[in-house]
Formats: sequence, structure tokens, C-alpha cells
Amino acid sequence: MFVVVGVTGGIAAYKTVALVRLLVKTGHDVHVVPTADALRFVGLPTWEAISRNPVTTSVHDDVARVRHVALGQAADLVIVAPATANTLASMTAGLASDLLGTTLLATTAPVVVAPAMHTEMWRHPATVHNMEVLRARGVHVVGPADGALTGGDSGPGRMSEPEEIAAAALALVERPRDLAGVSVLVSAGGTREPIDPVRFLGNRSSGRQGVAIARAAADRGADVTLVAAHLDADVRPDPRVEVIAVGTADELGRAMDAAAADADVIVMAAAVADYSVAAVADRKLRKQDSPGALTLELVENRDIVAGLVAARRVGQTIVAFAAETVDDDEELVERARAKAARKGVDLLAANAVGWTRGFESAENALTIVGRDGDVVTSASGSKDDTAHALLDAIREMRAR
Repeated sequence: MFVVVGVTGGIAAYKTVALVRLLVKTGHDVHVVPTADALRFVGLPTWEAISRNPVTTSVHDDVARVRHVALGQAADLVIVAPATANTLASMTAGLASDLLGTTLLATTAPVVVAPAMHTEMWRHPATVHNMEVLRARGVHVVGPADGALTGGDSGPGRMSEPEEIAAAALALVERPRDLAGVSVLVSAGGTREPIDPVRFLGNRSSGRQGVAIARAAADRGADVTLVAAHLDADVRPDPRVEVIAVGTADELGRAMDAAAADADVIVMAAAVADYSVAAVADRKLRKQDSPGALTLELVENRDIVAGLVAARRVGQTIVAFAAETVDDDEELVERARAKAARKGVDLLAANAVGWTRGFESAENALTIVGRDGDVVTSASGSKDDTAHALLDAIREMRAR
């Protein structure tokens, strides 16, 4: 496969050397297109030695082959790593000021970017807007990770590891479209149950796992609808996915009921509140109105999954999630089996959660059990990885 790797001017360029080496070792024809700033971090001889191909930064080299568009036309896949804030802004504006810019404009291949920058730059409204535009155009984003940055800083903005970037990028062109013609309905995010016009009862779900499942299903050819409760600001659905926005458990339940009739596969990945406030206040509750203590009466919300199972049609596959605080894997499996039997679902994906795992994390670990209680598979890694593992289990079960 002809792979173009764009490298831009960030310290994370040293990690891209490992990415290029990994792609070459797996048999791909890799052509590196560094920016002039990138060469200040890793020199041209290194890129040529690792990629085994000549490297240039100029649109004026190899003019006879019209190199400034030939690379983009020939590419089966384009990866930009690291993708700096400046590069993302240039891509958004469609600038073609160097060889990488013209290559990106000339290609119709899948484009993957691996952002790398300081947290403040990643969160700046301009970068947030640029990422929204690029995602809407179909650019695939890997990361950034949350971790140590240069200068002793730490936070979101660290470039993802080479292995993760390579796996996500190659999956775009190597993943079979084995869900073509299948209608998939996914729920994601955490519901919010109002207390008054200001406050709500909520949970720590970011929506990442559900959004990853929706994106993975779209990658595999499915027609996907996502019912999204609250999603973290940096969690954005794939533009190929139809999104229905909801807030409360009741709203999510009604949206799922309405969309379920046409779905072949239903995946309930949302973190739905078990209870809501019996009487929502019309005005903000003040401390002086209840000095010393405030008592809220909570009522149990309806079981959305049970309703979907009761109304299921022949051939429909229903998958539920269970987030559990457990002491060990054995306890997780037992809870998953009990819940799968109680709910009557075809598959149940259970994950252990706590203060530092499960929620608000780029990583996850799933144990998937079937209706009979047998463990179908276990998977860990990025939430994209676990999403595909779940879809593999769904496809195999439907094939049987």
C-alpha cells in the first residue's frame, strides 16, 4: 500500500520515526513529506533511511512528475503525525504553501491526523473549531492522549503512540465492510436529571465508548444512528452518523423506542440515570430555603433496555452495557452473567469502573458475555479497539 506520512514541526516528530519504521516493516511503501520546520527536529537523512524512499519538502523538486500533486494522487492512505495546531489550521483553510499542503489537497485517500500540542492550544476555540471542520470533511483523528508534554506540562495534547496511530490508520483501508446494509442504533453519553433550572443529577460518562462504537460501525459500512446524551466537549460524533441529541433518561428512552423499529442492531452504551427527581423545582433552590440539609425524593426511571427487548422484532440484535465497581475479573463476569440473564439481551459488555478507570479515559477493557452466560470475548486497549471487538462479536453472533 502506498502511504504518505506528513511530518510537521513538533517535538513529537521523533515518535513519527517509529511510526514510519512500523509501516515499512509491515510491507507498505512509505513516502515521508516533512515540513521545513519538521526537519529542525528530525533530519532528512533519517527520513530517507527509515522510509527507504527519497524525501523532499519542495514543490519545485521532480517537476517533470508533477510531484506536488503526484504523491496525493498515488496515496492509498495519508497520515499527518504530529499534526500541530498550525498544520490543522492550514488544513482547515486549504492552504497549499508547501509540499504537504498540496499533497493533502490532491488526495482522495483517507486522511488521518494525530494532533500534538500543548493543552492550552488544543483547547483554544480556534483549534476546537478547526477540528470540527476537519471531522465534518471526513478527516480521521487519532488522539491526542492525556499525558506528559514538553516543558514539564501535562494534559491533553500528547501525540498518540505510533502503534495506536498505525492501527487506526490501517484499519480505515484494511477493515472489511462487513456491516454494509445493516442498520445500527447506538446510545452514548450520560443522562442529566434536572433538580432545578440550574442543577442536575449526572454521571462521569464522557460518551467516548458509544461514539467510538458508532464510528466503528460506520467504518464497517453500517447505516448508523446515535442517540447522544451529554458528551464531553472533545467527543464529537463521526459526520457519517445521524445524531439525535437528548438530555434526560426519559428523553433517551423515547428516542431509542422511536428509532428501534428500523434497527437491525441496538447497542445501549449510554450511562442512563437509574433515578430522577420526583419534583423538579421551577426556581433555583437556595441554601437559605433549606438551612443545614436538603432532601431530594428520587423515583426510579424505567428500564429502557427491558422495553427494547420486550418490543424486539425477529432478527434484531440487542446489546447492553454494564459499568461495575468490582474487586476482580471473576466478580465482573458473574455480574455480567446475571445482568445479561435479567435483561434478556443477546450480548452484554461489562467493564470495571472506578475513580481512575472506565469513565473519562481513552482506554477501556470489556468482557462480553452472551445470553447463555458464556464469555464470548474480552478486549482491552483504546475505545476504538474495544468498539471493533464488540462489533466482531455482534457480527459473529448474527452470522450464527
